[in-house]
Amino acid sequence: MKTEQKLQIGAWSLSFIVTVLAVLAWGQGQRWQIAHISPYNLFPLFGLMAFSMMWSHYVAAALRVYLGVEKEQLKTYFESTSIFVLVCILLHPGLLIWQLFRDGFGLPPNSYLHNYVAPSAEWAALFGTVSLIIFLAYEFHRIYDKKPWWKYVQYASDVAMILIFIHALRLGRQLGMGWFRMVWWLYGVTLVGSIVYMYATKLTNRKGEKV
Repeated sequence: MKTEQKLQIGAWSLSFIVTVLAVLAWGQGQRWQIAHISPYNLFPLFGLMAFSMMWSHYVAAALRVYLGVEKEQLKTYFESTSIFVLVCILLHPGLLIWQLFRDGFGLPPNSYLHNYVAPSAEWAALFGTVSLIIFLAYEFHRIYDKKPWWKYVQYASDVAMILIFIHALRLGRQLGMGWFRMVWWLYGVTLVGSIVYMYATKLTNRKGEKV
């Protein structure tokens, strides 16, 4: 089997595994009582899945560069899973905002800062809001990715991933469980490693290609 094929299989498999882990952690946190679940209990699932899938993107991209595989080999993978990510990052805050509004708490940021998140954790909620804006801005890459200033949006996206990692550690109820908290920290360490490796490769042009 060629390296390209192995990488493709590995990327798809990794994304599937981390999505399953997110569902398991969320379901365990709900004690699998999901027959009459509310948006307040459902919205965290989409956040976990979004971050987990984006993490797999970073790992797959770093492996692609390390193995010297062309971008085109993972094009279908990234395009397909990016649609899933977009849906999740919209549903994660969307469900919470919608339910808070229905319950008479108004619109964000006041609705969740003053009625859902404790004052001591407001900064973590703001991390999530800032990251959401950045991720949505990144969706314009199909139009602007050839512009010289687009690299700054990419830089911001990398920062947003780290902010979301912290956001979830502070606010994610599912991360209170031992096994998934360890998994989350593994995500964090490997995310930073992947980002550092990608930037180091760009600086040294180790593979002789534009990453």
